[in-house]
Amino acid sequence: MMSNRKPGLETLSVHAGTPPDPTTGARQMPIYQTSSFVFDDADHAASLFNLQLPGFIYSRLSNPTVSALEERIAALEDGLGATATASGHAAQILALFPLMHPGDEIIAANKLYGGSINQMGISYKKFGWNASFVDPDDPENFRRAITDKTKAIFIESLANPGGVVVDIEAVAAIAHDTGIPLIVDNTMATPYLCKPFEHGADIIVHSTTKFLSGNGSSIGGCVVDSGKFNFAGRDKYPSLSQPAPEYHGLTFSETFGDLAYTMHSHAVGLRDLGACQSPINAWITLLGIETLALRMERHCENAAKVASYLETHPAIDWVSYAGLESSKYFDLRKRYMPRGAGGVFTFGLKGGYDAGVTLVDRCELLSHLANIGDTRSLILHPASTTHRQLTEEQLKAAGAGPEVIRISIGIETVEDIISDLEQALTGLELATVAE
Repeated sequence: MMSNRKPGLETLSVHAGTPPDPTTGARQMPIYQTSSFVFDDADHAASLFNLQLPGFIYSRLSNPTVSALEERIAALEDGLGATATASGHAAQILALFPLMHPGDEIIAANKLYGGSINQMGISYKKFGWNASFVDPDDPENFRRAITDKTKAIFIESLANPGGVVVDIEAVAAIAHDTGIPLIVDNTMATPYLCKPFEHGADIIVHSTTKFLSGNGSSIGGCVVDSGKFNFAGRDKYPSLSQPAPEYHGLTFSETFGDLAYTMHSHAVGLRDLGACQSPINAWITLLGIETLALRMERHCENAAKVASYLETHPAIDWVSYAGLESSKYFDLRKRYMPRGAGGVFTFGLKGGYDAGVTLVDRCELLSHLANIGDTRSLILHPASTTHRQLTEEQLKAAGAGPEVIRISIGIETVEDIISDLEQALTGLELATVAE
């Protein structure tokens, strides 16, 4: 029966990429904690290094445990191939590496994680890459920003930290009209809530550290290729469409077809950038993904209740959560994420910056730290932490102004989460009155 139908997301989350070990019969994927792999003979080694045979050479390039994670994430996203990386930031660099050359540019949404804005706006310049940022609320802003040097558009499906939902199909249409790929960061939504490839995205990136792992223990990232963007014959992307001198003139798009982008990411990107994911982190993330659907369901359920509670609290000026009917992204959320609006959102305190710093210190159940997607509820004041490197204008554009609190709702009993916020907010109100 299973062979006659496509497995559901819950089934793929448990089984994809991890059949029983053929040698030992181990049902759980082993951790292949090794740096390198023995060749059968000299010809076998040569074929592997020439990319003529699939196999394992060195764990910087590929590793069985990491490959299992790549296969699982690709299956969840309905992708053709994937490349696991050392972190989400490494995934963003690796995603662009086959596309960009010095002097090239990307167009990115200005509503992104603050670290991504900093990476793209400042650090990318050291590669000779340029980034321009536009407001994604109007997709036509991307079209207006495109030049002949533009190699990709980058958005988040559900933006960190404010829960902004982007019209993926509209942005994808603009990207494809001008012959460039759309890259979507799907970290916050996960494939449980959103499938960007179904809406026209070409490449997906993840910080696997967050909801995919789900336990706050393992740093990692992943780049997923849809295989639908045709790089063959496109001089705009010479790394994929022209002969590669280090592989005896092999042309990735001709030799590997739909897998050209993923093969280049392993054979060149991981080889030269070295941003590989460790086997132990991949193994822990595989375990986390097994419960992704169950966790996301509870994250969304709890977050909706907490957001509704905060929306009516006298100390709160506003709540930005796409699951609330008051959100301007409510309709887009129903279209792209019908299962829920995720577990992360922001709210604004009437007391501003000082109130934000005080609130995070007063919470007891909620942990004050710089992460999201954990089973535990987490709280952060972005302006004083993750987004502090941004200018005041960038802070506001990213939805991380001085009064903003970011909250990542966990899977605890929701009444306990609300009770902790209540005591922290009440204490804050009393302190404000005393002042």
